[in-house]
Amino acid sequence: MFKTPSANLLQLPVFFKPASPSAHSFSFTTMRWLPLRSGGLGIAAVSYVAVDYLRHLSPTWHGRLQPALHTVLAIIAVSRVPFYKHWSSEFRVVFPFIGSMLFMILALLLEALCVRFVTAVLGLDWNSRTAPLPDTGQWLLLALNEKLPHTLVEILRARIIGLHHFLMLFVMLAFSVLFDSVKAPGLGLGARYMFTMGIGRLLRAITFVSTVLPSARPWCATTRFTVPSYPHRWAQKYYVPYASDSNAIRELLRQDIAFANTGKLLGDFRPDWGRMSFLIDFLRPTALDGPWYSSLKNAGGGCNDLMFSGHVLVAVLTAMAWTEAYGGYSSVIIWLLVGHSAQREIRERHHYSVDCVVAIYAGILLWKFTSFWWPAKDAGRDRRITMLEKIQSRLTQAAKDYDIDEVRELLREVELGSQESQNNKGPSTRMWLFACAIVVTAITIVLLALMMTSAG
Repeated sequence: MFKTPSANLLQLPVFFKPASPSAHSFSFTTMRWLPLRSGGLGIAAVSYVAVDYLRHLSPTWHGRLQPALHTVLAIIAVSRVPFYKHWSSEFRVVFPFIGSMLFMILALLLEALCVRFVTAVLGLDWNSRTAPLPDTGQWLLLALNEKLPHTLVEILRARIIGLHHFLMLFVMLAFSVLFDSVKAPGLGLGARYMFTMGIGRLLRAITFVSTVLPSARPWCATTRFTVPSYPHRWAQKYYVPYASDSNAIRELLRQDIAFANTGKLLGDFRPDWGRMSFLIDFLRPTALDGPWYSSLKNAGGGCNDLMFSGHVLVAVLTAMAWTEAYGGYSSVIIWLLVGHSAQREIRERHHYSVDCVVAIYAGILLWKFTSFWWPAKDAGRDRRITMLEKIQSRLTQAAKDYDIDEVRELLREVELGSQESQNNKGPSTRMWLFACAIVVTAITIVLLALMMTSAG
C-alpha cells in the first residue's frame, strides 16, 4: 500500500499534478518554476550587454539608454525587497561574506605587488627589447582572418564584452534571489564568488612571479611604468651574466654557483617609506614616485605576460556561477561571451594563448573546489521531514482512502509550513535594517566595481 514518507516526498508539492487540476492547484504547482521559464534574468543580461555596446555604435543613444536601464533594474530589485522571504538566511552568512571580501582584497593587493615586481626586476630596457614568445593561438587567429567571412571577423574583433560586464552579470545573478530565480542566500553566492576569486588571484600571482615571461606587447612597460631601465641588482648578479652565453650556462650548471664577476652593481633610488621600506626592492620606485601605494596604481593588468589571464578567470567564474545557479539557454550565451573574450585577449595580445587556456580550466576547477560555500544547506529540509513525520498517519489514511485532494492539501501544508518566513509575526525591525543595509552596501559595491573596471 502506502509507504512511509521519505525524502523523495519533499518534491511532491512541486511536481505533483492532479488528474483534474483546479486554478488553485495549478498556480501552486507552477508558481516556483515561473521565474526560470520566463527567462527574465537572461533577457536582462543580454539587454545590459547590448545597451553598453552602443557606446561603440552610437554614443548618444548609449548615454540615454544606459542610465535608464540601470535605473529600471535598480527600481525593480528594490521593489522586491519587502517581499523577500529569506533575510534570515542572508543574515547567517554576513560574516562569511565579509571575510571572503577581505580575503579577496588582500589577494588583489598581493597580486598588484607581484605585477609591479615582474616588470621592475629586469628594467624597462629588457621589457622593450625582448621579443614576444611564439604563440600558435595568435597564428591561428591571423589565419582565420584570411579564411572567414569579413563580417564574422569583425564580430570576433568587436569589443562586445569586458571585465566590468562579467562583474555586472554576476551582480545581476546574485540579486535575482529577490525573484526566487536563484537559490538563497544571495550573500552566500557572493561569498563563494569572492573567495574563489581570491584563491584564483593568489595562485595566479604565485604562477607568474615564479618565471618572468616577456610581454606580447613590448612597448607596454615604457608607456605604463616608471621603473629603472636597468635590471635590479639581483638580476644583475644571477641572470644577466648567463642570459645569452651558452658556455657560461654550462659552467653555471657544472659549478651550481653564480661564479661570474659582475663588478660594481648598479643601485636603485631608495625613498624613505618607513616600515614599508622592505618593498623598495620589489617595487623599484624612482624619484617621480610618491608613497609606496602610489606605485601600485599604474600596475593595472601588468605588462609582462602574466600566467594566467585574470580577465578570463573572472569571465569563467561568472559563467560557472550562472550555469550552476540559474542554468538555461542563457548559460550558453554567457559561455559564448567567455570564448569571445578569451580570443580577444589573444587577438589583441594582452595574453598568450596558454594564459587563457589555463585560466579556463583553473576557473572551472576552483569553482568546483569551493562548492562548500554555496548552495547552502537547505535548512527547510529538516523541517519538512519533521512535519512529514507528524502527518504520517493522516497521509497514510488519505492514501488508503484514495483521497487525492487530502494528500495534496497535507503536502501543501508541509511546503508552506517549512518556509523560512513567519507570516504571523512578520519581519523584525532588525531584519528590516539589515535588509536596507545590504541593499545600500551592494549598490555601493556595484558602483565602485563599475567605476574601477569600466576601462577593462
